[in-house]
Amino acid sequence: MIRFLRLLLLFCLLALPAQAGGPLAEDAPDLRAPTPVEAAALLGLSGPVQVTREEGGVPGWTVSSGGAVAGYVGSTWEVAGSVGYSGRPLDVLVAVTPAGTIGGALLVRHDEPVLTLGISDADIAAYVAGFAGHDLTATGPAAGPGDLPDVISRATVSTGVIRDGILRTARTLAIARGVIAGSGGVDRLSYTPATWGDLLAMGALTEMQVTMADAAQGLAGAKVPVEPGPGDFLHLWAGIIDTPTVGRNLLGQQDFTKAVGNLGAGGAALIVMSSGLQSHRGTEWKKTGIFDRLTVVQGDARWQPTEDRYQMQKRLRAEGAPKMKEISLFALPPEIDPTLPFTVEVMATRPTDTGEVAMTVALPYALPDAFRLAPPPEAEPLWVSAWQKKRPQIAIVALMLTVLTLILFAQEWITRRPRLWRTGRLTFLAATFLVLGMGLNGQLSVVQVVAFVHSLLTGFRWETFLIEPVIFILWGFTALGMLFWGRGVYCGWLCPFGALQELTNAAAQKLGVKQIAVPQALHERLWVIKYSAFVGILALSFYSMHYALIAAEVEPFKTAISLRFLRAWPFVLFALSLLLAGLFVERFFCRYLCPLGAGLAIPAKLKIFDWLKRRPQCGRECRMCETKCTVGAIDAIGRINPNECVLCLRCQVIMNDGTQCPVLKRRARAEAA
Repeated sequence: MIRFLRLLLLFCLLALPAQAGGPLAEDAPDLRAPTPVEAAALLGLSGPVQVTREEGGVPGWTVSSGGAVAGYVGSTWEVAGSVGYSGRPLDVLVAVTPAGTIGGALLVRHDEPVLTLGISDADIAAYVAGFAGHDLTATGPAAGPGDLPDVISRATVSTGVIRDGILRTARTLAIARGVIAGSGGVDRLSYTPATWGDLLAMGALTEMQVTMADAAQGLAGAKVPVEPGPGDFLHLWAGIIDTPTVGRNLLGQQDFTKAVGNLGAGGAALIVMSSGLQSHRGTEWKKTGIFDRLTVVQGDARWQPTEDRYQMQKRLRAEGAPKMKEISLFALPPEIDPTLPFTVEVMATRPTDTGEVAMTVALPYALPDAFRLAPPPEAEPLWVSAWQKKRPQIAIVALMLTVLTLILFAQEWITRRPRLWRTGRLTFLAATFLVLGMGLNGQLSVVQVVAFVHSLLTGFRWETFLIEPVIFILWGFTALGMLFWGRGVYCGWLCPFGALQELTNAAAQKLGVKQIAVPQALHERLWVIKYSAFVGILALSFYSMHYALIAAEVEPFKTAISLRFLRAWPFVLFALSLLLAGLFVERFFCRYLCPLGAGLAIPAKLKIFDWLKRRPQCGRECRMCETKCTVGAIDAIGRINPNECVLCLRCQVIMNDGTQCPVLKRRARAEAA
């Protein structure tokens, strides 16, 4: 039966992900658009609003009120691809204001186990709402996590993923809508006096000269040909003037203030100047309102200025500036990022006998580094701050794991001293329950195994698992320990609920509670329950993570350890029933019901060493170890089943104890004779 279940598990892992698009594709959420009421609430608006869908590089929704943009809303699943600890999409609607702050957030989709069955809706709503007002433009100390809500205790990973998704989505959306500058933005404060020559030398302005000879060649075939010559057909200059070093020196303080005073959030002012025969403006714009000769190109974006974004400038103030025929100021739209390179194109056309001939003059421009601000810092990954904050907890776990490693390596020396072994084991188990479990919430779960499997199939991200240092360290040690000692490293020493069972059973035996010996035939058949539970939960998770999480409630860990029995009475009654059964059958839950133990037993078959000793007489002349085994992992012929062994070392104590082991007793009598 065990072999059959292993084959079934392998089939689940290999076959299910091959279904169309994998598990995430089947379970990906239908994109949830914000309703007008939700959008207004997220942005703190009282009147009616309109919500418009925006596609493109960063999709989302634009919220308008009274004909003006009131903010933007994005989905963490759509923008940041946020996936929860359950391995399933986690979707939060995040609102960004035009001022560059988070207006609010609304959790609309999740399959997180602790959020589903352990934390109240009010706690989640309060946590998500706590991001309102966070300034995305802040730098320095103000950009720190001080104004962000703390993750919810007992839901560190899930709420940490929510925080990461909200911040990344808000920042990405704000950059895409021009609310904040992704590369740091333009320095609009610094000023240094400069001449025309200085501005050209520092790259503040770029220049392109097209002679009459160049134009004659480019416009060949025109009805009225261009006469070739050395004169200027078009002498073109362009640049961003938001930096006072450029704007004030070129225009003077008064005109500079006028030029940039009406720019919207994230906007920039472009100056285009020309001399020569060809006009970069033309006259058609006076009829159509569009400057059809002029185009600003940046990547796939092509923008032609309109009359409402145009301001005429009559003269330049910079020392040494040449006389210009035309000077134009344009307010760039949000889709043109002034911090990224772009090209100003001017088209010249002439009629021909069959139509017209055209020539494009392209003037590339890139904002000099000297005129850039340092970019707003990326939010520090939550896992980094989590590890920094939990240094004491990490130290405690590291100390416990170090002690356990020493115990396991020195097991032969320890097991020759029964009193030391017994005292040491009960002391360590008490620390596991009280410190690791009740204090640090270091309880592993089959849900984490399922989440890990799904993450491997849908895109593994270390950040998700690093958010909770205690759990991450325990899993790392458990994985390494399985290669050396098997599943018993965790199940027998580091599982808080397992420790609680063994401690309560030890107390029961001390009080004279009679133990029930489960017949070996029945005992081995009951093993099937936990393996079936593990395979069933894992297989069910590919169909519905929600139902899998409900099935995972066969584990009492959340009730007894994570939530400390502060839960609805059916869950508490179930956990207490398992502990009650464990008073009569030592580690009852571990033996027959624990899906986590079953999940650990399967890869533990790869363990390298066999540290537990046996004698040829074991199971033949003596069956004491079989009857004393904590979980009944020794069969009738003395073999230890590594799938069931919790590495309690009790059998090793018996083998080395001359007062218990019949083989040692016989040897002692023979030597005495």
